[in-house]
Amino acid sequence: QVQLVESGGGLVQPGGSLRLSCLASGFTFTNYVMKWYRQTPGKEREWVATISTAGRTRTYTQSVKGRFTISRDNAKNTMYLQMNSLKPEDTAVYYCNVPSFPSNWGQGTQVTVSS
Repeated sequence: QVQLVESGGGLVQPGGSLRLSCLASGFTFTNYVMKWYRQTPGKEREWVATISTAGRTRTYTQSVKGRFTISRDNAKNTMYLQMNSLKPEDTAVYYCNVPSFPSNWGQGTQVTVSS
């Protein structure tokens, strides 16, 4: 059973940083591409970043390029999203997802960027 548990969100001032974590279980983590998404009320879930199985290939939505870094530790079955220079428009619930199991979502972690 695929399980994804996001953590690390919180309230941060503009310009601040947070590191999100996604602990995965129920599948062989090292064999799967992973993604981060985010969602704000009333809007569609938005793709944020993708990382390949070994972490060599990373892609980002344009609005976070140069500020966010996706990474993974396959020994710990965990993916990360380092978010720097946060802006109010980054406020959202952040989710991780396995493209091969598209219907499996965790509870998400709330990120609020506000002064």
